[in-house]
Amino acid sequence: MCNIRFEKQIEIRYETDICVIGGGPAGVAAAVSAAQNGAKVCLFEKEQCLGGAATSAKVPAFMRFSDGVNFLPGGVGRMVFDRLYGECDFTKVEFSIPIEKLKEIYDDMLLESGTEFLFETMLLDVISDGGNVKYAVLKGREKIFAVKAKYFIDATGDGLLAVAAGADYEKGDGSGHMMPATLCSIWGDIDWSRAVVELGKDPDNRCLKQAFKDGVFTVQDPALPGMWRFDRHYGGGNIGHVFDVDGTDERSITDGIIRARKSMKEYEYYYNHYLEGYENAKLLVTSDVLGIRETRRIVCDYMAKMDDYVNHAVFEDEIGRYCYPIDIHSHSVNSEVNWSSVYAKGYEKGKSYGISYRSLLPKKLNNVLVAGRCIGAERAMNGSVRVMPCCFITGMAAGTAAALANAQETNVRGIDLRNLKRTLTDMGAYLPNA
Repeated sequence: MCNIRFEKQIEIRYETDICVIGGGPAGVAAAVSAAQNGAKVCLFEKEQCLGGAATSAKVPAFMRFSDGVNFLPGGVGRMVFDRLYGECDFTKVEFSIPIEKLKEIYDDMLLESGTEFLFETMLLDVISDGGNVKYAVLKGREKIFAVKAKYFIDATGDGLLAVAAGADYEKGDGSGHMMPATLCSIWGDIDWSRAVVELGKDPDNRCLKQAFKDGVFTVQDPALPGMWRFDRHYGGGNIGHVFDVDGTDERSITDGIIRARKSMKEYEYYYNHYLEGYENAKLLVTSDVLGIRETRRIVCDYMAKMDDYVNHAVFEDEIGRYCYPIDIHSHSVNSEVNWSSVYAKGYEKGKSYGISYRSLLPKKLNNVLVAGRCIGAERAMNGSVRVMPCCFITGMAAGTAAALANAQETNVRGIDLRNLKRTLTDMGAYLPNA
């Protein structure tokens, strides 16, 4: 393969206290919380809306916000929840997502916070000096430009900024296997009065074996998270797995989404012919991007462990608590490892585990924090912390910590942890051990 050398003088378009890369739930929470704590903040998102998986990938539901008693992603997460759902029972297991309403809520939150943000802007690289990132190099719609910042928050989900800055990472199960992706979708003409829906279970699976015998599916995937109920006769589909997709490789993503789109015809036939209430169901639209469950986990000062989940861990530097089960989707239809029993066991009502601030601090880096799916966690724990409500928790902590570091003119490890916990609690974070 031949190489060329590419050099270009680019403008420093922004100078800011905190630069957030990625506008999913973690990035939004980071930007809003940093701005609320007095920092000048810029956020950059590669798509044309905020929200990540819930909006661009059309993932149809938020997982649990509560341990059955307490609202866990307090602060920014509670702000989103209240604006989206109003007065309702927050202890439910899952909440269907009104996608367009959520997009507008995120827009309003960033605008209200004073955060400067751009869509259609992708991270290309960073310029760093030792363990300090000096500039993020970004490509807008047409031009390449730089952002100079004192602190950077990687909310890309894939750890793109942290890796570009030299951070180590773990990926998948260590053997090249990652959880499959899903191409989510929106459906119409569902008769919800007759469709079987059981929250926390997968009733859409019940006729798969017969459909396999009948030759309906090219890939005989036994798992089917299924359909979430939207308003009236609409539904959101978290349907089908796309195996062997690396969410950090554009060639793999291209192949995966082509396969996924073809498979949706088979799922439409399955729903129409095998499941009651779906006889007239019609696939209206698939997402423009794949829903990626797993790529990199940045090696941080502390890597959250399965024992933390089992033992309801408490940390001195705790920045939040969460409770979603260990949810790892098998990497292939023939996978020998089955995590379903771990997921099914879940947690007792009112129980949760703590998240350490150190899990947001990439080793080797002094002015970078990670938030969301790519925080420091071993694979099992990543199966819990990766979901959106937990991303609010880690995003709010990262943004608040960066703002405090900026105010104290110190690195991300030099802040007063008591002050961090006190500030998070004042913002609404659930920190019963603070």
